Parts: sequence; C-alpha cells; structure tokens
Amino acid sequence: MEDDAPVIYGLEFQARALTAQAAETDAIRFLVGTQSLKFDNQIHIIDFDDENNIINKNVLLHQAGEIWNIGASPADKAVLTTCYNKTSDSRVVSCAAVWRMPSDWETGSHESPDDSAHNPQTLELLCHLDDGAHINTACVLWEPMGDGKRVISLADNHALLWDLQESSTQATVSNTATLEGKGQLKFTSGKWSPHHNCSQLATANDTAIRGWDLRTMSQIYCIENAHGQLVRDLDFNPNRQYYLASCGDDCKVKFWDVRNVQEPVKTLEEHSHWVWSVRYNHSHDQLVLTASSDSRLILSNMVSISSEPFGHLVDDEELSEGEENHQEDKGKEPLKDSVVSTYEEHEDSVYAAEWSSADPWLFASLSYDGRLVINRVPRALKYRILL
Repeated sequence: MEDDAPVIYGLEFQARALTAQAAETDAIRFLVGTQSLKFDNQIHIIDFDDENNIINKNVLLHQAGEIWNIGASPADKAVLTTCYNKTSDSRVVSCAAVWRMPSDWETGSHESPDDSAHNPQTLELLCHLDDGAHINTACVLWEPMGDGKRVISLADNHALLWDLQESSTQATVSNTATLEGKGQLKFTSGKWSPHHNCSQLATANDTAIRGWDLRTMSQIYCIENAHGQLVRDLDFNPNRQYYLASCGDDCKVKFWDVRNVQEPVKTLEEHSHWVWSVRYNHSHDQLVLTASSDSRLILSNMVSISSEPFGHLVDDEELSEGEENHQEDKGKEPLKDSVVSTYEEHEDSVYAAEWSSADPWLFASLSYDGRLVINRVPRALKYRILL
C-alpha cells in the first residue's frame, strides 16, 4: 500500500465532534462523538496502527445525548469532556460534562470486535459543567499545558473558568467573563492560548473575535468584523505567541497578529463554502489544515508567516524589528506560501480536522455522514521541512 494513501473508517451514525487524544503521545488515537436522534450516542475510540495502516476501534456509550463538541484532557487519557444536546421541558438545551472511560475499555475489544459492538461499555459521568444559570454550552476548552484541572466553557454570552477537583468529580466556577452589547450575544467557539502562561483566551461570536485576559477576565483586543459572516473556529500558532488563525462562513481563512488587529496578515480563499475548522500543526507551524462544508480538506503551507519564514527558526522580536537586522537573509526571500494538497475523500460537509498528538505528520478529518479519514502530510513536503 502506498505510504500516503488515506485510511477511511465509517461510523454508522452521523458525527461532527472529533479530537485527538492529547494525553496519549505513544498511540495515534482520536475520539469521535456521534450525533443520532434515534439511538444512544457513542464515543468511538479510534486507534491507528501506523505500521499496518489499519484502524482499531472501541465504542463507549454516551447516553446523555447527541454530541456537538468533544475535548480530551491534556493530562489524563481516560478523561474527556462533551457538549451535548438534551431535551428538557420540551426544549433543547446544550449541556456539558466531564467523563471518564471505564478502566477496562481496551480489554478484549480488538480480538472480537463484533462482541464489543453488541454490548459496549458506558462512560462514567464525573461531573456536569453547569452552574444553573447558563445552559447553552457551545464548547469546552482544556487548559493547553495544564494538569487537567482547569477548563473553560463558553455558554451563551459567558466564558466560565472551572476548577476541577482532584478526582474531577466536582467542578467549581472560579471566574467568569461576560460578552456585553446589544441583542442576543452568543459565543460560537473559542481557543485557549498556549502562550503567556495560558492566561489568554480568544473567542468568536458572530463576525467578531475577542481576546481575554483570564487573570482579570477583561477584554484585551477585539477584531470587530474579522469575517464577513459567522466565525466558526480559531487556532493559535503554537510557536508564535501573537498569531491567530480564524475561519468562517465567508469561505475564508484569515491569519492575525493580535497586536495589530486592523488587517489580517494573510487571507486564504481556497474553499467554496463555509469553513468549519482551522488547525495549526503542533510541531511545524507552517502546516495548516482547514475543513469545509464544500466536502474538502485543504493542507496549506503558510511558511511566510510561520516561525521559519526563511527556512530556519526566527523569533517574533527578530521579525517585528524589520528586515534590516536580517543581514544573512538579505539575499533570502521568505519562502512562498502554497496549497500543498486538497483532500476529496469526503462526500459530505467536513466539520472537523485534527492533527495527531503522537505523530506530527498525521491528521484526521470527519464529515457529517460519519466518515473519518486519516491522512499523512505528503512525504516530499515532510522531507523538505525536515531536511
């Protein structure tokens, strides 16, 4: 089998929630949450066997409702969060909870996949992320470098910072920030910055992006009309502390330097429909994945705004001081940005894309029809980056 060939896995239910298992750095593992109105929903634990190019899966029941968002603890590979819909007093509310996988979920399941499918185990509820006042939770974000004790939930127009107790069986709100203004303001998504000692948060609501200082819960920047339509997703460059990517319903992907929010640093216009997901590679920040309801996944090489624009590492200060300091780069232009690959294995809207936590060259994408595709960065590009 060709090294770069995609591996496809089909769930029998619709799905839109995908995450890489952050605390697992040995196995290539992704978690998928299903969205079924008729049946008990499930978490599919997808293990990718890189040597044999095959997928092993385990299924756990998530009886609380259809899953809209899923997040994995950075510290404990058995713990995860979900945001899910449930019907309460004949209206639909979006709740969030912290769960633990049963300790023996792995036993015997690979050998007899048919048996595990017939009597799957159930996730253990650790605690609800619900303070009674804010019920419509859009997403839950784990502290990126954390010990698995702090999460943020975005509920309606509030960002709630939660402290999880030792066993995660209890969560208390330690701080909140509120989106103020006219009309029904609601957060659509957010990203916890890995920089500045994890003290900053970026959120999207409608067409705006806002930055927050989590120590004071105050707004530190606002990009008013970041996109012409709804902003769907955000991601921070892991290596450049002021750089943020965003995508939205205007089919665009934009890159921002949050110190100067007047104009994006770069704009990509490769998709023909809403862009649902944007993800920086954790190790090589020039590699950016975008997923769209045009059924396509695009891998771009945004090298000019990466931490290695001249083919070697430079820091933000060096770059912002201008070109005169780059004596050795005088003859060197920043490398050119390009679309590396367009992946068309999906036939439905691609709602999520995630890089593997264990292998920086591997990524998964999920479309609404329940198709999960695992792909690799093309070998030629991989070697060009490495060598």
